[in-house]
Order: sequence, then structure tokens, then C-alpha cells
Amino acid sequence: MSGLDDCYNIFDLREAARKRLPRGVFEFFDRGTEDEVALANNRAAFERLKLKHRALVDMTNRTMATTLFGKPAAMPMAIAPTGVAGMCWYHGELELAKAAAAAKIPFTLATGAMTPMEEIAEKAPGRLWMQLYVWHERKLSYELIERAKNAGFEALIITVDTGATPNREYNARNGFNLPFRLSTRAAIDMVGKPRWLALVMARYLANGGMPRYENYPAHLRHSVREDPSAHAVMRRDSLSWEDIKIFRKMWPGILMVKGINRPDDAVRAVGHGCDGIIVSNHGGRNMDSAVASMDALPEIAEAVGAKATVLLDSGVRRGSDIAKALALGAKAVLTGRATLYGTSVGGEAGAAKAISVLRKELDNTMVYCGCNTVDEITPDILFGPRAVNSAAGFVG
Repeated sequence: MSGLDDCYNIFDLREAARKRLPRGVFEFFDRGTEDEVALANNRAAFERLKLKHRALVDMTNRTMATTLFGKPAAMPMAIAPTGVAGMCWYHGELELAKAAAAAKIPFTLATGAMTPMEEIAEKAPGRLWMQLYVWHERKLSYELIERAKNAGFEALIITVDTGATPNREYNARNGFNLPFRLSTRAAIDMVGKPRWLALVMARYLANGGMPRYENYPAHLRHSVREDPSAHAVMRRDSLSWEDIKIFRKMWPGILMVKGINRPDDAVRAVGHGCDGIIVSNHGGRNMDSAVASMDALPEIAEAVGAKATVLLDSGVRRGSDIAKALALGAKAVLTGRATLYGTSVGGEAGAAKAISVLRKELDNTMVYCGCNTVDEITPDILFGPRAVNSAAGFVG
């Protein structure tokens, strides 16, 4: 029994994942950084925003279908890159990708994934996006871009908000830094989760050994316990707009930047040929004083207008959150933790459960607000001063 039948919302899935995973694995993706102020603010920004119920609207022909970059999507949502998915479930990235393909929404593969991009493309041929952390030695990043292009990925997402290594003290306390070092505390933690050991780690060991960073360049494709040069090669403090110019020339498909929370940066990204702007504070996992993505969204959406597609990442846990993001100017949202909780509990079935929960909640919200299509989700559904200010492109 996976326990999925007892999970009625994303928070239930989170609790089930917490019980199933070793503490170090769970907290690696569930928690924020430092005092976790940004983590809390992401949720508070959604919760502060209220919606108005519209009465007496015929909703029998409603649809969540939309288009993202000119292609159909069954709902305004995509799966965000989560590099730890392969530690939550055996080949967890593949399970997530299969669920996304079945749900007809895009899936984003993380640079640090433990399943090769070619295998994802072969076994989960949906809409595939590739996330890129830029290596200090740029030619390594160029090699990954070529691999993604050859594998048929339609979009490249450059993460631009991690110029410094995040200060996540709890990872050190849990013995779950990357590269992974098996401390006494971590060993005790893992032994206490025999089901995870049997269904995840034991399967890796029986099929080639410890999980590896399968999308790294060949000479860096070490297991999660190795890679002593990771901090040097992954150093990103030299990333600049000149790199975006180069990536735009190299990449023939959709190009997005992830980690934008300033309107001037968004406008500059458009000027450098970016097709998509992902408003994000990295799920509250990087700078702890970062503005909540929802608070940054209205000004960015106003500044960009129709010149690029604006998406939102960080903090989505309810279908009503998706509606709120759309009302403030996003075309769609990316979800990371929400679907990762489901994957941790039941692999593809768990990811599918998380997607279906969010879909049902968004459907309900559309009915309550009288929106037959996602294009009808506008600032008009918002309540109070925030609604007026958001429509004007200002944060109230």
C-alpha cells in the first residue's frame, strides 16, 4: 500500500513523504535556507490574496486547456526541475516525466538528475524542458546544451539565481550535503527507513551502483558520494548577460531564464532573446530575504507584457494558488515540491495524484470565480486593494 488513497491534498502527500523518506533526503528539498523566512513568505503571499465568488455563471463547458509557447497544455502548469527526485524514488525523474506526459503538461529535467536525459526522452516522450546550471568552465555547459538539443528537448531553462552556494545549515546537521558523505547520523537515519532502503537505494546498488549525476559531462559523472571538485566546477558567480547571448545563439528552441524577481532584469532578458521569464526565488532555498515570487510577479508581468511568456515558481500548493498566479499575470506555474511529495510516496502514481489534486482544485476555483477558461482568470477575480494595484502593475 502506497498510502495515496489516504492523501486528499498536497499537504497530506507531504506528510506521507516525510514518513517514508530519510530525514536528510526529505529536508533537502522540503526546507528553505537559514531562518526559512523566504519559504514562509512564499506561502503567506498566496494566503494573503483573496478571491471573489461570481454567482450564476453557466460553467458546464469550462476547460483548463491552454497553450504554452504555441503548443497545447492540458492545464497551466509544468513540472519544475528537482535534482533530488532520484533519491526520493528509484529513477524518480523518469516517474515524474511519465506522469507529466500522461497529464499533457511539460516536465523539466534538472541538471543534477540521476536519470540520463536520453532515457527520459525515450521513455517519457512528452513536452520536455531542460534546466541548466552553468558550469564555471563554460564548454561543459555547451556540451550539455548539445546533448539536450540532440535528445529532442524543446526548451532550455537557465537558472540564474544561484550565484553563491546557499547556506542550508540543516543539510550539514543531517549529514546530507552534496557530494554526499555517510555520517553516523545519516546512516542511522537511513536504517530507520527500511522501505526506502529496499525500494530506492538497494535497487540502485543492484543495477549499477550508487546513483550518479547522469547528465554531467563524462569526467564528472560521479556518484552522489563522490565529485570532490563539484564546488569548483559548479561555481556560478561569473554568470552574466553575455552568457545568455551565447546560449540564445546555441539553442534553437524555447529559451527561458529562471530566478527573476526584478522588472528590469525581466526586460533585459527579453532584450537578450529569452522567450520565457520564470519569476522565482528558488522555492525559498537560496537567499532567505528574497521577495516572495507572488509579490514580485505583478510588476514583472506588467513590464514584460506580451513580449515574452511569464511563468511563476515557488510556493504553489493548491489549485487556487495557480488561479491567483494567473490573475496576477502569469501564463502558468511550475511546481517542484508538490509533485515531488507525490513521487516520494508512489512514483509515477504519486506524481499523477499530486497533479490530479491540483487540477481538481483549480477546476473548483474556476467554477467559484465564474471563469470558463484560463484566459478569463484576470485581476477581476481578486479582492481588495491588491486587485486594483495588480491590474495596474503595482504591488499593494
